[in-house]
Amino acid sequence: METSQNNIVFGLRAIIEAILAEKTFDKIFLKQGTTGDLASELQALVKERDIPLKIVPQAKLDGITRKNHQGAIGFIVPVAYQNFEEIITHAFEQGKDPLLLVLDEITDVRNFGAIARTALCMGVDAIIIPANGSVSITPDAIKTSAGALLTIPVCKVKSLPVAIEKMREYSLLVIGCTEKGVDSIHDLDMAGPLAIVMGSEEKGLSPTILRIADKLASIPISGPVQSLNVSVATGMILYEAAKQKKTK
Repeated sequence: METSQNNIVFGLRAIIEAILAEKTFDKIFLKQGTTGDLASELQALVKERDIPLKIVPQAKLDGITRKNHQGAIGFIVPVAYQNFEEIITHAFEQGKDPLLLVLDEITDVRNFGAIARTALCMGVDAIIIPANGSVSITPDAIKTSAGALLTIPVCKVKSLPVAIEKMREYSLLVIGCTEKGVDSIHDLDMAGPLAIVMGSEEKGLSPTILRIADKLASIPISGPVQSLNVSVATGMILYEAAKQKKTK
């Protein structure tokens, strides 16, 4: 198996062997029109293991490596993703109200790293990200987080709405942070079991999240600029939640 420092695996057979060895893949690129037994075996394994597969042109693969990739490149996750339900259960068993941070399609690796670092400092139990349309744990993200992503649990889920409904079953209050929020972050009770949802850099919270969140919270802004960088906004609402939990 040939792997670069960025946890990249080249070649159909090498990727298949890595999957069978229980390596966790963030995604796999497969060249358009690739056929044959190995390609079919890889596609079957990817479907069975729910690994994101992207069909891409030759130029995309050649831009990643000049090595003989055989039409396939896989990206191994440097840190294994965890199960958020187990983390919630563990928090309750420790006599603690869980605090989860849900990222609704954050795509900038620098924002992700900064958010992870802040989340670790503010006592967040886990970060939840969607399997598609989101940044993921990469060496660059780990570096940007100053190593926080090596410590704080990150959970990848197929569907954020489904995961949020599951959080409700554990009695977590789900608060979406948005400019459309009626309530100020300072006026909401965030001392109990809590999940805070932050939206993407460009679109904010998705319409589905806006609809299903228990509360929508806004950050009071007095200046002429009416929006904040998502990592800064995350830090502000997490600080408010941590302060409330400390004084509970």
